[in-house]
Order: sequence, then C-alpha cells, then structure tokens
Amino acid sequence: MAVYQILTEANPVLREKAKPIAKINDSTIRLLDNLRDTLHEVDRGVGLSAPQIGIAKRAFIVDYTMEEEHFFYEMINPEILRFEGREEGWEGCLSVPVLEGLVPRAMRLTVVYMDREGRQCELVAEGFLAKVIQHETDHLNGVLFRDKAVEFRDRAEQEADAEDDDGTGE
Repeated sequence: MAVYQILTEANPVLREKAKPIAKINDSTIRLLDNLRDTLHEVDRGVGLSAPQIGIAKRAFIVDYTMEEEHFFYEMINPEILRFEGREEGWEGCLSVPVLEGLVPRAMRLTVVYMDREGRQCELVAEGFLAKVIQHETDHLNGVLFRDKAVEFRDRAEQEADAEDDDGTGE
C-alpha cells in the first residue's frame, strides 16, 4: 500500500469536520491499509486518523501493544455513545510533534463503529484505549489535543529527561 506524510497542525484539513463514509468499498479498504502502513512506518504513535494524512473522512486506526496484549481496531464512522469518569493524562500527537498536553478524558466509553466488512460494532473501552479513541475521534471533528489541554510541556525535553534517567538517581 502507500505511506503518507503526516500533516502537522498548520494544515487546515486538521481543523475540518471529516465527512462520513457512505459506503465501504475498495477505496475505504485502501484508506484503512494506508493508515496502518503509515503508522507502522513512523514507528511511534498508537493511532492515526484519515485527516492526519489529508483525507477528510471519518476513519481511524488504533494499533499498539501493552503488557503483552495487542490492540488493533479500524473504526469507520465512529460515534461515542457514553462517557464515564474523568482523569487527566499526558498525551502527544503525530500532528503536533513538539508538544505534549495534560488532557482531561473519560476513563471509560462506549463507541459504535463499522469495521472493514461493514459490520456494526460496539466496544466498551477503558483506560488507555478509551483515551486513544477519544483523541482520534477528536481528529475526525477538527479538534486537536491542544484545544483541550490544561497544561503543556515540551516533548523534546521530556524525551531527553527520560533518556537521562538511567535509574541510578544521578
């Protein structure tokens, strides 16, 4: 498939409300495959939305491994039905590479979406997965994490601090 350049926040496509996908066809499947290939190529990040590669359509993927469990979702026309709880957590974005933001998010949610076969799916997500789904759904609505963040920090400084911390306390 194809690997796309990920748009940065200055691009106006990231501020548009993405259009629903009316029909799942070869073009839709190609979009999902291209999102996966692009996310794997950058080798960081856990989700990617169609607007981030310049396509204003309502689709995104989530792909990550945590504690030896692999999570992979392709969501077409997702709609979050319920939110529960609230917590703040640091998050970044491939489209805003220089910043991280402390963002309030629901701790648990219920989302409905279509998969690549056109089946209607429902998922109850908690914790990190719930945060990622909210972040990617925001992209479909033209919202960036920085619009919701209550505090910011420089991503490069955080990465440097993490590299300097070798566990010795020095």
